[in-house]
Amino acid sequence: MKGAAILAGLVVGLCAAAVAGENPLHVFGVMLNAGFGTAYDVGMTLVYTTPLIFTGLSVAVAYRAGLFNIGAEGQLVLGAMAATAAALGIGSVFPGLADASSAGPRVIAMLVCALAAATAGGLAGLLVGYLRARRGSHEVVTSIMVNFLVMAFTSWMVLERFHSLDTQNPETRPVGLAFKASSLPLFGGAPVTVWFVCGMVAAVGVWFVFQRTRSGFGMLATGANPVATTFAGIDTGRQMMLAMAIAGALAGLGGLGDVLGGAGRFRIGFSSDYGFTGIAVALLAGGRPGAVVASALLFGALHKGALDLDFETDHVTRDLATIIQGCVILFATAKWFQGRKSS
Repeated sequence: MKGAAILAGLVVGLCAAAVAGENPLHVFGVMLNAGFGTAYDVGMTLVYTTPLIFTGLSVAVAYRAGLFNIGAEGQLVLGAMAATAAALGIGSVFPGLADASSAGPRVIAMLVCALAAATAGGLAGLLVGYLRARRGSHEVVTSIMVNFLVMAFTSWMVLERFHSLDTQNPETRPVGLAFKASSLPLFGGAPVTVWFVCGMVAAVGVWFVFQRTRSGFGMLATGANPVATTFAGIDTGRQMMLAMAIAGALAGLGGLGDVLGGAGRFRIGFSSDYGFTGIAVALLAGGRPGAVVASALLFGALHKGALDLDFETDHVTRDLATIIQGCVILFATAKWFQGRKSS
């Protein structure tokens, strides 16, 4: 991860706070305390970090294969809807299982929902990969179109199929107890669940695929030089489709922390642009899985830390975090382009 870009982005953000009339050290202290001041604050930082790990890995996988997955937002939302539909469907057929509190049924139920989420996201990614590999359609254009389709489809599902009768908010009925992951006990009641741990495992899995498997080598070779890879006898189109399917599956898992964790239901607009922020996470990490985790933690801490600025300062709002994030990515990508030009 690019430390100089992070430092430069932070300096620019604090300078902006000074121009607005706030003490930069006070602003930095507020953000640091809000992000890591107590066990609960740390937990909430990890809550915001969890979906960014999955979407960051999603973009990173495509990036290493020479593709740009701008559809992580739609894949995340579609995966969350698939998991919710699976939970509500199983709950209606097996009401006893939905309300089970023992470990065995709960693990099975959550695994089924995770499989549904990964499958839905993976199919969305595979569609984009197929259109790129076999029809020559650029993945940026097609993934944006898929994003719009997903948002319309999930809104229809919420309002017409699974809408809760207990509220006027655009959200589904709550999932059963068996499908909801319990909060980890170390974070003062913050809704940090096992899905954060799964994100860490996913990062290790992505590293293993790229470093220890033939498929991973094929995707890396395709991203490095598709022409040479084709001459070497590797089907680059197949590698593109595989990379986008894996990317979509990872993004699809990113929404589980909310729909099967804190909220326990699907809410229209629940994603705070996690998919698009995942692009920034992956770019800052240079597509490296381990760095994606660190980058996601940085962006999660910025998001959590900025929430208190609305209450603890007079002239600065939480939008300062957006300024810092934008500057970090600007400096990081500028350095990357400079390195590419010199090489």
